[in-house]
Amino acid sequence: MKKCLVGCCLLLSLLVVSSCTTNNNRQTEKEEVAEQNAYSATVRIVPEYACGFSVSYNDGYVLLDIQDPQNEESTTFHYALVKRGTKPAGIPESYTVIETPIRSVICMTSLQLSNFIKMDALDKVVGITSTRHLFNKKMNERLESGKTAKIGIEGNFDNEVIMSMNPDLILVSPFKRGGYETLKDVGIPLIPHLGYKEMTPLGQAEWVKFVGLLLGEEQKANETFSTIAMRYNELKVLTAEGKVKRRPVVLSGEMRGGNWYAVGGESFLAQLFKDAGADYFLKDDKRSGGVILDFETVYNQGDEADYWRIVNSYPGTFSYKALQDQDPRYADFRAFKEKGIIYCNMKDTPFYESMPTEPEVVLADLLHIFHPDLLPGHTPVYYALLK
Repeated sequence: MKKCLVGCCLLLSLLVVSSCTTNNNRQTEKEEVAEQNAYSATVRIVPEYACGFSVSYNDGYVLLDIQDPQNEESTTFHYALVKRGTKPAGIPESYTVIETPIRSVICMTSLQLSNFIKMDALDKVVGITSTRHLFNKKMNERLESGKTAKIGIEGNFDNEVIMSMNPDLILVSPFKRGGYETLKDVGIPLIPHLGYKEMTPLGQAEWVKFVGLLLGEEQKANETFSTIAMRYNELKVLTAEGKVKRRPVVLSGEMRGGNWYAVGGESFLAQLFKDAGADYFLKDDKRSGGVILDFETVYNQGDEADYWRIVNSYPGTFSYKALQDQDPRYADFRAFKEKGIIYCNMKDTPFYESMPTEPEVVLADLLHIFHPDLLPGHTPVYYALLK
């Protein structure tokens, strides 16, 4: 009886070990297959709205080309993404090799950071620049614990801090005057993130796929953006041509240092207003970036605008009186007289760190203001009419 019992125990032990070994082998095989097929046809990043980056899949590597979406003649940046620890053959010499998935990164802008927030990948962000309007709780905790460092401001980066964090790469905005030339000396790959140059809200939001590619999280990035685009396009249909009785005109910008700063009619903002069922006051301006105007020009083109969009960082409670105190001429605009100021205070709202990846929420805010009957139950998140 004892011999039988011992034999049964031994057999059971062998079966357990065999089962564990088999499961471990299967898991290892799955990981190896996933590693080998990381850049297979099963899950791919294909930009649909973004014009600033393109992706080409090859045998064992991905070619990533990045270019200013507002200027086809600008410099194109070339990168070859390879799975960490591999050295596939056939990569063109003009491409800088980047191992993925990246383990750590430095973000230079809030827009870049917004992609990592959306992908729930803040543990990869080891350095950021300004924290002036940083709301994210997890990132603030990382800063306090030293897991993420402040690297200085544009034009005055702390290279010693950057090197101490030893990131796999640094995301930069090469067409801004940010003093990036000095960063080339630290020997860390610099990759442009040009989401801020996209001319449509969905184009800008789609850079979450770009970050997903770097993180090795293609499926999650695709699913994340698909949800954004689906809701955005559902709302956009509500104001399609012929579906709204009247399209209000929207003014944007403010005076700073004697000039009025706005954006052109081919910009991200102009497209957002159009999708929300309104017309931008500079809709016929063919520029896609920022424009500087004098007050008289703005007044001649925007004095009868129904609404006026303002985004600033005002200490305290912003009001019509506070706006008029800044410049008495503001009171002459129709949007001022008829209480049509659309406002967002960046001191109270995570505008730049979350808005870029939530264009559907921004669209809902504006649509609710321009055509309240279409979204009667919407609660404003970023924009609301100033009281």
